[in-house]
Amino acid sequence: MLGEAARSAGYRLIVRDEVASTMEEARLALGQGDPGKLWIVARSQNAGRGRHGRQWGSPPGNLYASLLLVAPCEPVLAPQLGFLAGLALHDAAAAVTGLSAPRLALKWPNDLLIDRAKSAGLLLEGESRAGQFSVIIGLGVNIASSPQDTPYAATHLAEHAQGASVERLLVALAEAWHRRFSAWSLPGGFGPTRAAWLERAAFLGETVTLRLPEGPVSGRFHGLDPVGRLELDTAAGRRVIDAGDLFFGAQA
Repeated sequence: MLGEAARSAGYRLIVRDEVASTMEEARLALGQGDPGKLWIVARSQNAGRGRHGRQWGSPPGNLYASLLLVAPCEPVLAPQLGFLAGLALHDAAAAVTGLSAPRLALKWPNDLLIDRAKSAGLLLEGESRAGQFSVIIGLGVNIASSPQDTPYAATHLAEHAQGASVERLLVALAEAWHRRFSAWSLPGGFGPTRAAWLERAAFLGETVTLRLPEGPVSGRFHGLDPVGRLELDTAAGRRVIDAGDLFFGAQA
Protein backbone atom coordinates (compact mmCIF):
# COMPACT_ATOMS: atom_id res chain seq x y z
CA MET A 1 0.00 0.00 0.00
CA LEU A 2 2.96 2.30 -0.57
CA GLY A 3 3.60 3.85 -3.96
CA GLU A 4 6.65 3.18 -6.09
CA ALA A 5 8.42 6.46 -5.29
CA ALA A 6 8.06 5.98 -1.54
CA ARG A 7 9.28 2.38 -1.71
CA SER A 8 12.23 3.36 -3.91
CA ALA A 9 13.18 6.00 -1.33
CA GLY A 10 13.37 3.32 1.37
CA TYR A 11 10.02 3.74 3.10
CA ARG A 12 8.48 0.58 4.52
CA LEU A 13 5.03 -0.36 5.77
CA ILE A 14 3.68 -2.50 8.61
CA VAL A 15 -0.09 -3.07 8.88
CA ARG A 16 -1.71 -4.28 12.11
CA ASP A 17 -5.32 -5.30 12.72
CA GLU A 18 -5.56 -3.59 16.11
CA VAL A 19 -3.07 -1.84 18.36
CA ALA A 20 -3.22 0.40 21.41
CA SER A 21 -1.89 3.21 19.21
CA THR A 22 0.33 3.36 16.16
CA MET A 23 2.55 5.90 17.92
CA GLU A 24 3.27 3.40 20.67
CA GLU A 25 4.04 0.78 18.03
CA ALA A 26 6.47 3.21 16.40
CA ARG A 27 8.09 3.89 19.76
CA LEU A 28 8.53 0.15 20.31
CA ALA A 29 10.07 -0.23 16.85
CA LEU A 30 12.49 2.59 17.63
CA GLY A 31 13.49 0.90 20.87
CA GLN A 32 14.21 -2.28 18.94
CA GLY A 33 16.62 -0.46 16.66
CA ASP A 34 14.43 0.18 13.63
CA PRO A 35 16.28 2.43 11.13
CA GLY A 36 13.23 4.56 10.42
CA LYS A 37 11.30 5.53 7.29
CA LEU A 38 8.70 3.17 8.70
CA TRP A 39 4.94 3.62 8.26
CA ILE A 40 2.83 1.76 10.81
CA VAL A 41 -0.88 1.51 10.04
CA ALA A 42 -3.63 -0.07 12.14
CA ARG A 43 -7.16 -0.93 11.11
CA SER A 44 -8.28 0.13 14.59
CA GLN A 45 -6.79 1.49 17.83
CA ASN A 46 -8.01 1.01 21.37
CA ALA A 47 -5.96 3.79 22.97
CA GLY A 48 -5.47 6.41 20.28
CA ARG A 49 -4.67 9.93 21.43
CA GLY A 50 -4.26 13.42 20.09
CA ARG A 51 -2.54 16.54 21.38
CA HIS A 52 -2.32 17.10 25.14
CA GLY A 53 -3.17 13.42 25.73
CA ARG A 54 -6.72 13.75 24.43
CA GLN A 55 -8.44 10.51 23.49
CA TRP A 56 -8.83 9.92 19.76
CA GLY A 57 -11.74 7.66 18.78
CA SER A 58 -10.58 4.98 16.36
CA PRO A 59 -13.42 3.02 14.72
CA PRO A 60 -12.59 0.77 11.72
CA GLY A 61 -12.65 2.35 8.28
CA ASN A 62 -10.51 5.38 9.06
CA LEU A 63 -6.75 5.81 8.70
CA TYR A 64 -4.59 5.45 11.81
CA ALA A 65 -0.93 5.76 10.92
CA SER A 66 2.42 6.76 12.37
CA LEU A 67 5.64 7.50 10.55
CA LEU A 68 8.92 6.81 12.33
CA LEU A 69 11.83 8.97 11.19
CA VAL A 70 15.29 8.31 12.62
CA ALA A 71 17.67 11.28 12.55
CA PRO A 72 15.58 13.25 10.05
CA CYS A 73 16.93 16.66 11.09
CA GLU A 74 18.37 18.69 13.93
CA PRO A 75 15.96 18.85 16.91
CA VAL A 76 15.49 22.61 16.49
CA LEU A 77 14.02 21.99 13.01
CA ALA A 78 11.64 19.23 14.08
CA PRO A 79 8.54 21.47 14.40
CA GLN A 80 8.81 22.17 10.67
CA LEU A 81 8.05 18.51 10.01
CA GLY A 82 4.53 19.19 11.26
CA PHE A 83 3.99 21.61 8.38
CA LEU A 84 5.30 18.98 5.95
CA ALA A 85 2.91 16.39 7.37
CA GLY A 86 0.02 18.85 7.08
CA LEU A 87 0.87 19.58 3.46
CA ALA A 88 1.17 15.86 2.71
CA LEU A 89 -2.27 15.30 4.28
CA HIS A 90 -3.69 18.12 2.18
CA ASP A 91 -2.09 16.72 -0.99
CA ALA A 92 -3.44 13.24 -0.29
CA ALA A 93 -6.96 14.37 0.60
CA ALA A 94 -7.05 16.53 -2.53
CA ALA A 95 -5.99 13.56 -4.66
CA VAL A 96 -8.69 11.31 -3.17
CA THR A 97 -11.59 13.81 -2.98
CA GLY A 98 -10.87 16.22 -5.80
CA LEU A 99 -11.28 19.11 -3.36
CA SER A 100 -8.85 22.00 -3.11
CA ALA A 101 -8.26 25.17 -1.12
CA PRO A 102 -10.11 27.00 0.31
CA ARG A 103 -12.64 24.19 0.93
CA LEU A 104 -9.77 21.90 1.90
CA ALA A 105 -7.65 23.82 4.40
CA LEU A 106 -4.96 23.45 7.07
CA LYS A 107 -5.71 24.70 10.57
CA TRP A 108 -2.65 25.75 12.58
CA PRO A 109 -0.92 23.80 13.93
CA ASN A 110 -2.15 20.32 13.13
CA ASP A 111 -5.62 19.80 11.61
CA LEU A 112 -7.04 19.26 8.13
CA LEU A 113 -10.45 20.86 7.54
CA ILE A 114 -13.11 20.37 4.89
CA ASP A 115 -15.56 23.27 4.76
CA ARG A 116 -14.24 24.30 8.21
CA ALA A 117 -15.02 20.89 9.74
CA LYS A 118 -12.18 18.73 11.06
CA SER A 119 -11.37 15.69 8.95
CA ALA A 120 -7.87 14.82 10.17
CA GLY A 121 -5.29 15.61 12.81
CA LEU A 122 -1.65 14.94 13.39
CA LEU A 123 0.68 14.69 16.36
CA LEU A 124 4.44 15.20 16.33
CA GLU A 125 6.70 13.79 19.06
CA GLY A 126 10.48 13.79 19.31
CA GLU A 127 12.56 11.03 20.90
CA SER A 128 16.22 11.29 21.96
CA ARG A 129 17.96 7.98 22.63
CA ALA A 130 21.68 7.30 22.90
CA GLY A 131 22.49 10.68 21.43
CA GLN A 132 20.25 10.18 18.40
CA PHE A 133 17.17 12.28 17.70
CA SER A 134 14.11 10.70 16.09
CA VAL A 135 10.58 11.87 15.30
CA ILE A 136 7.27 10.05 15.28
CA ILE A 137 4.41 11.61 13.34
CA GLY A 138 0.96 10.27 14.17
CA LEU A 139 -1.89 10.86 11.75
CA GLY A 140 -5.59 10.14 12.10
CA VAL A 141 -7.89 10.72 9.13
CA ASN A 142 -11.67 10.39 9.16
CA ILE A 143 -12.48 8.45 5.99
CA ALA A 144 -15.54 6.25 6.54
CA SER A 145 -16.92 8.06 9.60
CA SER A 146 -16.44 11.02 11.90
CA PRO A 147 -17.24 11.51 15.60
CA GLN A 148 -20.57 13.06 16.52
CA ASP A 149 -19.82 14.15 20.09
CA THR A 150 -17.07 16.70 19.49
CA PRO A 151 -17.13 20.36 20.57
CA TYR A 152 -16.26 21.29 16.98
CA ALA A 153 -17.66 20.37 13.56
CA ALA A 154 -16.28 17.12 12.14
CA THR A 155 -16.53 15.42 8.78
CA HIS A 156 -15.06 12.49 6.86
CA LEU A 157 -13.75 12.04 3.34
CA ALA A 158 -16.47 9.64 2.21
CA GLU A 159 -19.00 12.46 2.70
CA HIS A 160 -17.25 14.26 -0.13
CA ALA A 161 -15.95 11.43 -2.34
CA GLN A 162 -17.53 8.01 -2.78
CA GLY A 163 -14.24 6.36 -3.69
CA ALA A 164 -12.39 7.42 -0.54
CA SER A 165 -10.66 4.51 1.18
CA VAL A 166 -7.81 3.83 3.57
CA GLU A 167 -5.77 2.20 0.82
CA ARG A 168 -6.10 5.07 -1.66
CA LEU A 169 -5.36 7.70 0.95
CA LEU A 170 -2.32 5.87 2.33
CA VAL A 171 -0.70 5.53 -1.09
CA ALA A 172 -1.30 9.21 -1.81
CA LEU A 173 -0.11 10.24 1.67
CA ALA A 174 3.15 8.28 1.56
CA GLU A 175 3.96 9.61 -1.91
CA ALA A 176 3.11 13.18 -0.89
CA TRP A 177 5.24 12.94 2.25
CA HIS A 178 8.21 11.71 0.24
CA ARG A 179 7.87 14.64 -2.22
CA ARG A 180 7.40 17.26 0.50
CA PHE A 181 10.24 15.97 2.68
CA SER A 182 12.65 15.77 -0.28
CA ALA A 183 11.89 19.38 -1.25
CA TRP A 184 12.21 20.58 2.35
CA SER A 185 15.59 18.87 2.69
CA LEU A 186 17.07 21.14 0.03
CA PRO A 187 18.86 24.33 1.17
CA GLY A 188 16.27 26.93 2.15
CA GLY A 189 13.54 24.32 1.87
CA PHE A 190 11.31 25.74 4.58
CA GLY A 191 10.66 28.92 2.59
CA PRO A 192 8.66 27.14 -0.13
CA THR A 193 7.10 24.87 2.51
CA ARG A 194 5.93 27.89 4.52
CA ALA A 195 4.53 29.55 1.39
CA ALA A 196 2.68 26.40 0.36
CA TRP A 197 1.22 26.00 3.84
CA LEU A 198 -0.01 29.60 3.94
CA GLU A 199 -1.72 29.11 0.56
CA ARG A 200 -3.80 26.40 2.23
CA ALA A 201 -4.21 28.01 5.67
CA ALA A 202 -7.63 28.16 7.31
CA PHE A 203 -8.72 31.49 8.87
CA LEU A 204 -5.77 33.46 7.48
CA GLY A 205 -6.58 37.16 7.84
CA GLU A 206 -9.56 36.40 10.09
CA THR A 207 -10.16 36.88 13.79
CA VAL A 208 -9.15 33.82 15.81
CA THR A 209 -8.64 32.93 19.44
CA LEU A 210 -5.62 31.06 20.75
CA ARG A 211 -5.92 29.12 23.99
CA LEU A 212 -2.60 29.52 25.74
CA PRO A 213 -1.39 28.39 29.20
CA GLU A 214 -1.84 31.93 30.52
CA GLY A 215 -5.36 32.21 29.03
CA PRO A 216 -7.06 32.94 25.69
CA VAL A 217 -5.89 35.72 23.38
CA SER A 218 -7.73 36.94 20.28
CA GLY A 219 -6.55 38.78 17.19
CA ARG A 220 -6.16 38.61 13.45
CA PHE A 221 -4.26 35.63 12.08
CA HIS A 222 -1.54 37.46 10.16
CA GLY A 223 0.61 34.53 9.02
CA LEU A 224 3.68 32.51 9.99
CA ASP A 225 7.08 33.87 10.86
CA PRO A 226 10.20 32.49 9.10
CA VAL A 227 10.45 29.51 11.47
CA GLY A 228 6.73 28.64 11.50
CA ARG A 229 5.41 30.41 14.58
CA LEU A 230 1.94 31.93 14.33
CA GLU A 231 1.77 35.71 13.98
CA LEU A 232 -1.27 37.19 15.70
CA ASP A 233 -2.20 40.87 15.47
CA THR A 234 -3.82 41.78 18.78
CA ALA A 235 -5.04 45.07 20.25
CA ALA A 236 -1.71 45.25 22.09
CA GLY A 237 0.36 44.61 18.97
CA ARG A 238 1.70 41.59 17.10
CA ARG A 239 2.41 38.43 19.06
CA VAL A 240 4.42 35.45 17.88
CA ILE A 241 3.11 32.16 19.27
CA ASP A 242 4.94 28.84 19.36
CA ALA A 243 2.04 26.56 20.34
CA GLY A 244 -1.62 26.72 21.30
CA ASP A 245 -5.12 25.63 20.32
CA LEU A 246 -6.66 27.83 17.61
CA PHE A 247 -10.37 28.54 17.37
CA PHE A 248 -12.28 30.61 14.85
CA GLY A 249 -13.75 33.84 16.18
CA ALA A 250 -13.06 36.25 18.98
CA GLN A 251 -13.99 33.87 21.78
CA ALA A 252 -13.41 30.21 22.55
